[in-house]
Amino acid sequence: MFKLANLPYTNDALEPHISAETLSLHHGKHHKSYVDALNLLLEGDAMADLPLEEVIMQSNGLAARQTVFNNAAQCWNHDFYWQSMRPGGGGPPTDDLKVMIEKDFGDTSAFAEAFRAAAVKHFGSGWVWLVATDGAIGIVATHDADLPLVHGRTALLCCDLWEHAYYLDYKNMRADFVSAFLDNLANWDFANANLAAAASQMNEEAPTGLGPVEAPFVIHAN
Repeated sequence: MFKLANLPYTNDALEPHISAETLSLHHGKHHKSYVDALNLLLEGDAMADLPLEEVIMQSNGLAARQTVFNNAAQCWNHDFYWQSMRPGGGGPPTDDLKVMIEKDFGDTSAFAEAFRAAAVKHFGSGWVWLVATDGAIGIVATHDADLPLVHGRTALLCCDLWEHAYYLDYKNMRADFVSAFLDNLANWDFANANLAAAASQMNEEAPTGLGPVEAPFVIHAN
């Protein structure tokens, strides 16, 4: 049985950028509904004993398992979203991620503008992600429950674009919400940890005898 994990902070910890009311409803109602629905769908099913990531991968693309995929993916997406924020976060990216972003976007301001534009241009519900793919950094937006995992990309950070994530606080001003996320909430420590894990996995998967993978994930000191 899958369980709703506690938030990594209190409901009021992200104020004034995200209100306690929004966070309470989003986590305690919306996120919980996906967990509850997934458990009902998998009652008596062998998939119920699999890790959440395996449920997502095995149900992806199967019409008969679409509802399972939607609820499993939304559970994963929300778990990742909560970790993508922290009190006192935001500002320019830091550490190795800053180096990567400056390489692939020119500077951190250009990255922020690209992230904001991807979120604002996305039609309807979904997510905007900072991802790593084959050693490069990029920004992708996904619809509904879709997520980078099923497209061979590694998620580093994400922002929820479903209206329930921001409507109580920002009404229809999605751009203001995304700006608040980038300026005041983004958890760059979490993103850097995901980047480091992706780099480590690439090096572990290098063919024997060839040494570590030489890719932009390998940050060299100046």
